Amino acid sequence: MTRRTITVMRGDGIGPSIVDATIQVLDRAGCDFDYEYVEAGLGALESSGSLLPDETLEAIERNRIALKGPLMTPVGRGFSSINVNLRQHFQLYANVRPVLSFKGSKARYENIDIITVRENTEGMYSGQGQVVSDDDKIAQALSVITRDGAERILKFAFELAKRERRHKVTVVHKANILKSTSGLFLKVAREVASRYPDIETVEMIVDNACMQLVMNPEQFDVIVTTNLFGDILSDLCAGLVGGLGMAPGANIGEDCAIFEAVHGSAPDIAGKNLANPTSVILAACQMLDYLGMDDKSARIREALRDVIASGDRTTRDLGGHHGTTDFTEALLERL
Repeated sequence: MTRRTITVMRGDGIGPSIVDATIQVLDRAGCDFDYEYVEAGLGALESSGSLLPDETLEAIERNRIALKGPLMTPVGRGFSSINVNLRQHFQLYANVRPVLSFKGSKARYENIDIITVRENTEGMYSGQGQVVSDDDKIAQALSVITRDGAERILKFAFELAKRERRHKVTVVHKANILKSTSGLFLKVAREVASRYPDIETVEMIVDNACMQLVMNPEQFDVIVTTNLFGDILSDLCAGLVGGLGMAPGANIGEDCAIFEAVHGSAPDIAGKNLANPTSVILAACQMLDYLGMDDKSARIREALRDVIASGDRTTRDLGGHHGTTDFTEALLERL
């Protein structure tokens, strides 16, 4: 059988250390991958003059699956977001952000199990119509929602709920004010929901959804929404389970997918062996699920759950006093 090759972008800041830890975990779990390492972010800019070199895009195109550490886009120098470019280039229309409570994680809630499905290529992140007047007094941007784009992400969310045996999908919108864009999204949501009578559908205005997530998050199962709202809500959900260090992300298209840490590159602790690699490890578990290797992902998640619950060599954000390598070693021992 041909071995699967994974494109790996180690990233900036703490990225290399947490990605390397994740590769060790995948190997110890017996995943039997080959890895093609490519550059992106500040490291790529320094070595090639580009944040996202053609060689990197070609490797992702060739292997159709990638694991990515956090990348840094320079602020205020005319560079566009690397993540947005990747999503649009490969039409990775679905951003999937699961959050799950881990006993011992010091999170505020103990029974959280929510998946946020965010449309990844349209809305306010489409990049269309961004204009600033010459006198810097007026700025504007265009939000674009298409019927095809809305139907595609909504169908993805309901199919995910069906496949994962979830019972409820909450459609988050702002159709009461944004009657054109959110209005179209909500209209299409109702059409798609009618095809899934066995799944409960709830409609919720985005500001109310934020309040409900803080007050009673256990009511949520799968959330589906547009790009900007999804960006905000998925980070809010991460806060329910201990922060972005506990939250993975997947960017999925028709025949290509990129799995990533959703937190930043944390340059202040880069090279200090302090970072928690959980986000990338859980992203790798998403990748294994995507590849049909559910047994491997289940083993890794169970080992991770045991390390965090026991407090064995956990990192500072988990209440421990250890670093990346100790935490990784505790996980490898369990595998």
